Amino acid sequence: MKLFSFAVLAAVLFLLPASAHAAASDSQPVIACFGDSLTAGHGAAFGHAYPDYLQQLLDARGYRYRVVNKGISGDTTKDGLARVKDVLAAHPAIVVVEFGGNDGLRGLPITATRANLDQIIALLKDAGVKVVLAGITLPPDYGPDYIRDFNQTYALAAKKFNIPLLPFLYAHVYTVPGTIQADGIHATAKGNQLVAENVFGLLRPLLKK
Repeated sequence: MKLFSFAVLAAVLFLLPASAHAAASDSQPVIACFGDSLTAGHGAAFGHAYPDYLQQLLDARGYRYRVVNKGISGDTTKDGLARVKDVLAAHPAIVVVEFGGNDGLRGLPITATRANLDQIIALLKDAGVKVVLAGITLPPDYGPDYIRDFNQTYALAAKKFNIPLLPFLYAHVYTVPGTIQADGIHATAKGNQLVAENVFGLLRPLLKK
């Protein structure tokens, strides 16, 4: 009986720190990274998407937030709109919205992309969530007119809803060797570290210690 009691006590004491850490993590305000494969970390090893590195940056700088990765590869703005309720279920304090790349690569109408993106932002803001927007661009073979209109989508949405904008998620990434995968689209682990720094800079004015 004594041996059994000691074993039980030892197990409880072993689990307490982990449980306390989990409880502390659950009580922290949530930052939801909401997007497509660029957010999900497609092609990078598990734990090496940009939201993972964003969590590390926040922790290192003393910001007590819990980052949740709500990226799904292949999602368009229409798919994102259908998932807003799922994101809100995480009760986020801040949402980083990153959509549109798949719309553009499929040549979808800019008007539809803009309408979907506007609805995503409006639903999040109506729920009392702070929103920041990260943009992306397209390869040059999509033509200057389509690319121009596509790029303007993010600036127009940011102005309409008065939210912070990172015009290009991959700013200062493409120029660094070893940051983009062979597909020319998705970031490597090294690239995702730089993306996380870009997003952290966008978020910093909204963060509290």
